[in-house]
Amino acid sequence: TNMCVMVCAMVIASVGLNMSSTAVIIGAMLISPIMGSILASAYASVSADYPLLYKHAMGFGVQIAISVIAATIYFFLSPVKEPTVELMARTAPTFYDVLIAFFGGLAGIIGQTREDKVNTVIPGVAIATALMPPLCTCGYSIANGRLDMLLGAGYLFILNSYFIFLSAGIIMSILKIPKVRELTEKEWRRHRFRMVRNTILIALPSIIAVYMMI
Repeated sequence: TNMCVMVCAMVIASVGLNMSSTAVIIGAMLISPIMGSILASAYASVSADYPLLYKHAMGFGVQIAISVIAATIYFFLSPVKEPTVELMARTAPTFYDVLIAFFGGLAGIIGQTREDKVNTVIPGVAIATALMPPLCTCGYSIANGRLDMLLGAGYLFILNSYFIFLSAGIIMSILKIPKVRELTEKEWRRHRFRMVRNTILIALPSIIAVYMMI
């Protein structure tokens, strides 16, 4: 069911990008279930449930693959080949996108873990962090042979996904989510080092992009 919803969301987002319709793009972002996989992966990571983390990571990878394939097919068949403003806007990520993804992820996980389950936060986070349009832009890039756009859109998607994952993990650690098993001191240091290293490596190009704009 999630895969069917994902394909529908991707086609809607692709049409919106192709026609430069912001309203249609926002609608697609509200439909997409992709953020659930990121939050579930963050939960599995914090709880040290590595089989569950592997399961959700694989599911997330499948969602990405299906989404890009659906978008590629659409843009290959679309008669509109010129990149629109909405497509180009997803090809030049900066550190501002890091801030949006990080604080969007914080808002999303706080909304998911609060006692009041009437949750109006997730739709707003889905719009703010914009996971679907970069994937659609990747599909456009593949269909039209635009490697430059593919690299920019792919990086934006990685940036958004990682910092949603990171912020969700931080909040769940603060909330002391029950663990499947306690990590040893050595395992914890290794885990912390990897998180710091990955954060620096993923954020660095976006920081450089901001300074180049000044």
